[in-house]
Amino acid sequence: QVQLVEVGGGLVQAGGSLRLSCAASGVTFTTYVTGWFRQPPGNEREFVAAISRNAGSTYYADSVKGRFTLARVNARNVVYLEMASLKPEDTAVYYCAARQARPTDTSTTYYRANEYDYWGQGTQVTVSS
Repeated sequence: QVQLVEVGGGLVQAGGSLRLSCAASGVTFTTYVTGWFRQPPGNEREFVAAISRNAGSTYYADSVKGRFTLARVNARNVVYLEMASLKPEDTAVYYCAARQARPTDTSTTYYRANEYDYWGQGTQVTVSS
């Protein structure tokens, strides 16, 4: 059974930093694409970042590009989302998601929430102004 567990959320002041971790179990992690999505209060879930199975490619939403960094350590089945220069508009529940990599993957498939099969429970990030 595939499980994804996110940790690292919390309350931080604007301009601060947080690191989210997503630990996977029940998968051969090296064959899985991993992504982060977020759901701000009263809004729909949106793409944040994604990383290919071998970390050769990373993708970021324009709103976080240059501030967030995604990395993975396959030997530990963990993906990290480093968030810097946080803004109040980054406030959201952050979700880790995963799916098996496919030979037909394009950059577009990394951005779509409905392409992912497994989801964590979410972790709250609150940025105060």
